[in-house]
Amino acid sequence: MPTPSKTDTLPQGTRIGRTALRVNDLNELTEFYRDVVGLSVLNESDTHSVLGVADTPLLVLEGDADAPTRHRSGAGLYHTAFRVPSRAALGDALARIRDHWQLGGASDHWVSEALYLTDPEGNGIEIYRDFPRDDWPRSDDGRVRISTEPLDLETIEAAATGNTQAPPGTDIGHIHLEVSSLDAFRDFYVDILGFEVQTTLPAAAFVSAGGYHHHIGANTWHHRTAPINGRGLSWFEVLVPDQSALSAVQSRLESSEIPVTETDGRLVINDSDGIEVRIQVE
Repeated sequence: MPTPSKTDTLPQGTRIGRTALRVNDLNELTEFYRDVVGLSVLNESDTHSVLGVADTPLLVLEGDADAPTRHRSGAGLYHTAFRVPSRAALGDALARIRDHWQLGGASDHWVSEALYLTDPEGNGIEIYRDFPRDDWPRSDDGRVRISTEPLDLETIEAAATGNTQAPPGTDIGHIHLEVSSLDAFRDFYVDILGFEVQTTLPAAAFVSAGGYHHHIGANTWHHRTAPINGRGLSWFEVLVPDQSALSAVQSRLESSEIPVTETDGRLVINDSDGIEVRIQVE
């Protein structure tokens, strides 16, 4: 499949919207994302919870007590990445994790500072803050360079303010997927949807719109071979800035003969691993 021209790429302003998880214990997961991640419960029922910041929904939890555990071979979520607006907010997140849960890892990625943990049902989480965009290292071709270095947790801890909630400005900066094929991932997310490759690592690729370091990551580190299944990631949103951008995506999907469902102005599609992607105007 040919590399898209500049007119076939997603525009500046494209970003990740909500992420949805299929969970067994709705109450436990709702409390976890409230107390540890710091999200507010915006809406809840016996079957779902919607959590976010201020009035902005970020995470939908879909309760399904009968959903089987994700099979070890199945594609799906590596982590949902909640982006906070400052080092102080990252320090507060670290304090919540230490008070209520367990930190799984921490990294300086040259473009961001990141904390890693796993929720009670095994869904990966990243909480991070970006360095100023002008400070991101770039290769000669303009692509963003991403590394993984040790993070000085003392400086993060020292920045904490005692805030028990994620502050306004928190959003989902990116989503990282476990896929069965990086070639198929690039065919779908780059050649058809219009993201651009920013960085590649051994068995991983990171793509974005508008020069961001990455909106979607993908890896084959755990050798997933089957489509998405069981509990875990249910769907995620890609928000585009205007109708013309959405129409361009729809045209590329139709040209590639990708099945599309249109619902309330939203395009609903599935990638090569069966992961549901919802694309709509912000």
